[in-house]
Amino acid sequence: MKIAILPGDGIGPEIIEQAVRVLNALDEKFEMETAPVGGAGYEAHGHPLPDATLALAKAADAVLFGAVGDWKYDKLERALRPEQAILGLRKNLNLFANLRPAILYPELAGASTLKPEVVSGLDILIIRELTGDIYFGQPRGVRTAPDGAFKGEREGFDTMRYAESEIRRIAHVAFQAARKRDKRLTSVDKANVLETFQFWKDIVTDVHKEYQDVTLDHMYVDNAAMQLVRAPKKFDVIVTGNMFGDILSDAAAMLTGSIGMLPSASLDANNKGLYEPSHGSAPDIAGKGVANPLATILSAAMMLRFSLNRAEQADRIENAVKAVLAQGLRTPDIYEEGTTKVGTKEMGDAVVQALR
Repeated sequence: MKIAILPGDGIGPEIIEQAVRVLNALDEKFEMETAPVGGAGYEAHGHPLPDATLALAKAADAVLFGAVGDWKYDKLERALRPEQAILGLRKNLNLFANLRPAILYPELAGASTLKPEVVSGLDILIIRELTGDIYFGQPRGVRTAPDGAFKGEREGFDTMRYAESEIRRIAHVAFQAARKRDKRLTSVDKANVLETFQFWKDIVTDVHKEYQDVTLDHMYVDNAAMQLVRAPKKFDVIVTGNMFGDILSDAAAMLTGSIGMLPSASLDANNKGLYEPSHGSAPDIAGKGVANPLATILSAAMMLRFSLNRAEQADRIENAVKAVLAQGLRTPDIYEEGTTKVGTKEMGDAVVQALR
């Protein structure tokens, strides 16, 4: 089994290092190959997604990804900015289904910004369509407005688009995931304003005919955002488009105490995937040894479960993380009085020790 290791920028190398240590502590033989991506890719080869890095990702059985981005690249043309690397990987590998579990570990109930009684026992799965929507729709750009109230002025424009097959395939992923959980699916849209999402709602409703054992409800995105912070435990599985999923999954991250606890999987139709923490590159704390590696370690567990068919090893890693939290070890983002503050490597050490 070959794993492409793409550390990226900022805290990416630090957190990836700990996840690789955890993988090496398992009784498995993985072939791991590392390549530059994001700002590191630009520095090495003049492009955020070098050809060799993309070839490695395509050849591997799974990709373990850190994070990309740094303020120093903000003045580059958009096609050369680090963030284009992850967009390019999603598109070139056809990673259309993004799974982001938001689970609140009992030990972290006090770290959430919401009252413990609101979030205790939280276990949500957000499924985000990843290769369509306004992020990839064409045409897009900056032009002189050809019409409208501001005709003749410069304007920026993007296009929101979804093909029927795109919606159907993500709906099937969501319904199948709901079947394995509490059999409740919420489809989030903006059908009252956007034609694209009325179409989305119609297609998801049609796919539901094949999953009558799953309860389906529809919710506008603004209401969904409110309900996530008002009564998040009412949700089980959420499915939504690319932009809405990007926003809602980050909101859900804070329910768990820190975005540093949220892993994610981005899958193709055959469950080959790219696995990454939901947080960004955090260049302000890069190199300080204080980043939380648990989301990346949990992403490695998801990789074992979904792409490498090693569910038992995934369980071992997840149980090791639970054990470490039960010991009271905390990186600064989840620290609270009465617990023990540790750094990135110390948290990795503890997970490795718990595995053994």
